[in-house]
Amino acid sequence: MKYPLDQAYPLTQEAIAFYQRNRYIKLKNVFDADTLAHYDKLISEKVSELNRQSDPLDKRDTYGKAFLQIFNLWRESEDIKDFVFSKRLAGIAAGLMQTEGVRIYHDQALYKEAGGGITPWHADQYYWPLSSDKTITAWIPLQEIDLEMGPLEFSAGSHVIVDGRDLSISDESEQKIQQRLRVTDFRHVVEPFELGEVSFHSGWVFHRAGANRSDQTRKVMTVIYMDKDMVLKNPDNENQIRDWETWCPGAKVGEIIDTPLNPVLVELA
Repeated sequence: MKYPLDQAYPLTQEAIAFYQRNRYIKLKNVFDADTLAHYDKLISEKVSELNRQSDPLDKRDTYGKAFLQIFNLWRESEDIKDFVFSKRLAGIAAGLMQTEGVRIYHDQALYKEAGGGITPWHADQYYWPLSSDKTITAWIPLQEIDLEMGPLEFSAGSHVIVDGRDLSISDESEQKIQQRLRVTDFRHVVEPFELGEVSFHSGWVFHRAGANRSDQTRKVMTVIYMDKDMVLKNPDNENQIRDWETWCPGAKVGEIIDTPLNPVLVELA
């Protein structure tokens, strides 16, 4: 059976304006139930196969309790690659960012186990040696996610805040960023996700997720995109050096990140 991975999504001007203002958006009916059920099975099997985390939850630090994290599944399975390279997703990413096209930076499965802890407040781009804010992450639940399971939360419009950009995901980032956001007027968005609903958020918008208080794993696949003309910058921290070596090896500072691991997924006319 062929799944509708490359059909264009009807992205409205209102949706683009909302994203540009808030740097996040949730879009309904991005994928249908059959497509999600198919890729849920494939991705979950691969996560189970590749997972090396064996410590019980109570023996892990805050980061380890937040989720099981498996990277670049597109390199592990041709079927999963079809999903990650979906022109439907990539077209939404390019449209929201208003770029002429996007490359993949990398993908990651984020499985928050039953009883798993919070994902502290953070901004993703702290980790990325990328020269502009033309970055976006598709957060794709593989099932319905209610409030008990720890859906992604956003501080709408918080991409303008510089304080906290130098913090990795940690107890410190949860405390300091929460304190900073408390004195702002940015709306804190905490909502469930319907089946087929996908969120998109920029690299500098602050976000978190609550603990998984349910008795089932919260299963999410993510794909991180960047402007097709993204230039590698001099890394600001050790995490950015590690990301450079891992996700775009061979890329050169000051040049477009055009490596075999970062193909262009869509170009808009």
